[in-house]
Amino acid sequence: MVLTGPPQRESVSMVKRASMLDQHKKSSCARVRVAVRLRPYMEEKEEDKVPTACVRGLDSHSLEIVNWRNQLETMQYQFDAFYGDSASQREIYMGSVCHILPHLLIGQNASVFAYGPTGAGKTHTMLGNPDQPGVIPRAVRELLQMTRMAASAPENENWTYTITMSYVEIYQEKVMDLLEPKNKDLPIREDKDHNILIPGVTLKTINSFGDFDEHFIPASQNRTVASTKLNDRSSRSHAVLLIKVQKSQQVAPFRQLIGKLYLIDLAGSEDNRRTGNQGIRLKESGAINSSLFTLSKVVDALNQGLPRIPYRDSKLTRLLQDSLGGSAHSVMITNIAPEQTYYFDTLTALNFAAKSKQIINKPFSRETTQTVAAQPAMKRPREEAEATTSSRQRKKSKTDSTESSPNSSMESTGKRKLNLASLDSAVVERLLKLDKILTEKGKKEAQLLSTPKRERMALLKKWEESQMEIERLKEKQKELEQKAMEAEARLEKSNNSDLSDSSVSENTFRAPLRGRNTSTAKVKKVLRVLPMQGNSQLQSTIEEGIPVFEKKKKKQVTCDGHENQPTWEMNMRTDLLESGKERILKLLNTGSVKELKSLQRIGDKKAKLIIGWREVNGLFKNVEELECLEGISAKQVSSFIKANILSSISS
Repeated sequence: MVLTGPPQRESVSMVKRASMLDQHKKSSCARVRVAVRLRPYMEEKEEDKVPTACVRGLDSHSLEIVNWRNQLETMQYQFDAFYGDSASQREIYMGSVCHILPHLLIGQNASVFAYGPTGAGKTHTMLGNPDQPGVIPRAVRELLQMTRMAASAPENENWTYTITMSYVEIYQEKVMDLLEPKNKDLPIREDKDHNILIPGVTLKTINSFGDFDEHFIPASQNRTVASTKLNDRSSRSHAVLLIKVQKSQQVAPFRQLIGKLYLIDLAGSEDNRRTGNQGIRLKESGAINSSLFTLSKVVDALNQGLPRIPYRDSKLTRLLQDSLGGSAHSVMITNIAPEQTYYFDTLTALNFAAKSKQIINKPFSRETTQTVAAQPAMKRPREEAEATTSSRQRKKSKTDSTESSPNSSMESTGKRKLNLASLDSAVVERLLKLDKILTEKGKKEAQLLSTPKRERMALLKKWEESQMEIERLKEKQKELEQKAMEAEARLEKSNNSDLSDSSVSENTFRAPLRGRNTSTAKVKKVLRVLPMQGNSQLQSTIEEGIPVFEKKKKKQVTCDGHENQPTWEMNMRTDLLESGKERILKLLNTGSVKELKSLQRIGDKKAKLIIGWREVNGLFKNVEELECLEGISAKQVSSFIKANILSSISS
């Protein structure tokens, strides 16, 4: 393909327009252009049956489709371009695609993506065949020729052009690198300038169309395809080819313009009842339909002007973020089929295309500038070391002089004072905010920031080691505490077993050593159960315990008259029991709802029942009268008394 004079003049005019955009720094609005391509009739023709199409074209911009509600009516659609079943690949490329390529030379983005149901000819439109190349080979070939002609133009004498490519597929919501199949499930990120990028993706530099074929053809064979009832080679993933054009200036101010071209072949929506998908094919179909549904939600949100656009709900919409509602010149080629069996798929595709043409993008040129020219030769290591040392010495002497003579520092600061009147108002505002931040918060980090890097790293390392040592000591302390508690438990168990056959003596229980504190926890009062012999009085008490229960031996006699081994019966001390009952009875007769609720096992409901019973029947004569209340048994009263007595003793 050879370009004539007019396209060259067009590229030159585009460069001039880029300079105007740079001067005004305003982004122009561009609507998403939508073209519809009708595939030829593919079903086998029977002898007695005339093929009937559900859609037909009216002119180069409009078409009509049968209304499924009323077969006698039709619905008309208007698009930027309509290509019938006899349109060639060249007509589609020249009519809808070639006009967006010059934008890449001025640092703007562009995208072309094919949409439609499965079997409608999307892959053929984008790739084509050796006899009829599709959009992708034609666009790459023309872009290479445009960059060569632009580089040879007199006004671009100091400019160079570099073209790189990357090729990925989105298979089951995973980004796969087709140029390097080992790179699987790559992430999608957004930089500080809101540019969508794929870290870790393979980039190949292309200088000719032969270089492109060398990388693209093997990568295309790595794409996932499979056979279904509707298509022998059905695409099971979305393929995205990224062509990056970088225009660099070789002299000051070293400007750099970067434009990206996205060429996207979407997988078609599928009706599993017609495709017969099962197993892995059914899972692939679900992922494809889910991503296309998210794409439809994005288009609806953009048309409705919603504050949140669901780009992040799918990997596909995340990559298309720049193409739909972003900063790219976008062209969508909607592929449809004429057969009646494809009627609802065709109708859905046309409705989606009609919504997409209302989306407005805001393209702008991406330019970076280097104010200081790079040195042609790198400094030698010795020279760099000397320069670094001298700069450190100058900084140190400057710091010493500032500390010794604050007046001189103020004078030097006054000499370096900027002339704010000559600056832009926005720049002045940013400088004042920065000065305020440095004044208020900068002093907190001054001590660490003023430390040399080597010393700062040593301090950080020492701090980390100290933190690790503290953690080790804490773990060791926990182990020692655990061992001490286990030893104390074993000692108590052995002492209790010895006391089961004999009385308690003062030397039986040993209190913890006063000089060895194995735990930092506070010493808690422990309720200990001490065995008693007969009705004898308590012989000894424990230094940190309170005797509550009495143990009595009880003989058991069998039916034969033989005595079994004696068992122990647990009884609460009578003095504690009587005093506890008196305290509870006093509270039952005089306490309010709040005071009654302070008792164990008395809630709001029971407290109100007690007050109501007291108003009707008078004061309680004993605690056991609580059995008269509704829902309280004798067993509950007994446990209530013991619980409150133990609670008062422990407190």
